[in-house]
Amino acid sequence: MLDFAGTIAITAVMVVAINAAISAVAVSRLQRIAAALIVGLWVGLAAASANAGWLAVATPFPIIGLYVAAPLLGIAALSSFSPTWRAALVGLPTPLLVGLNLSRPIGLFFLLLAAEGRLSGPFPILAGWGDILVGVLALPALLIALRPTHGGHSFLTAWNGLGLLDLIVAVTLGVASAEGSPLQLFEVGAGSAAMQDLPWAFIPTVLVPFYLTVHAILFVQIRRNESRVRADRVASGVA
Repeated sequence: MLDFAGTIAITAVMVVAINAAISAVAVSRLQRIAAALIVGLWVGLAAASANAGWLAVATPFPIIGLYVAAPLLGIAALSSFSPTWRAALVGLPTPLLVGLNLSRPIGLFFLLLAAEGRLSGPFPILAGWGDILVGVLALPALLIALRPTHGGHSFLTAWNGLGLLDLIVAVTLGVASAEGSPLQLFEVGAGSAAMQDLPWAFIPTVLVPFYLTVHAILFVQIRRNESRVRADRVASGVA
């Protein structure tokens, strides 16, 4: 039953979040279709890899780590070599990027999997509660993004840092809990084994890279806003 509910919830989050982001990117329709096709192929590859047992391979290193890193490297390369896409990604509406994190309480499933003994150790506890906290705080962060204030800017920055830290901690603990991995630090039974099977495998292979990208874009936007505000203050002082 938990897998049934998880499949519905994770699929819904992927479809809504990814479609919302692609639809809002200021590029040509053909480029958006190409992006949707690439993402669709990636999701299919992640599903096929989980079914084939590839994500369970932990030697000489946890293969699942490549599935987390590959989308990030692809987006970084795209941003580096295409000024159009770099501007389009940074130009995504801040309220949209913040609002997409309202789905983060899906981390509750980590706690439910731990209760069933399918996850164990510090990984499900910290990843689960971390996601829930980030998702809950996304609501006031969204309100601030919609109506920016000087004091609210600090909250938005801190919230974004917390969201990024939550994902980094989750990935680190997941790898460190992988049974049989040379990077395993926690010998705690099931560890992070459930993340190698569907539907849970979509979290590290699709959702984690997606939200890491979202937080990275937000950091760029926040820094640019800080520079703009600082320049305005200097100009006002000169005037």
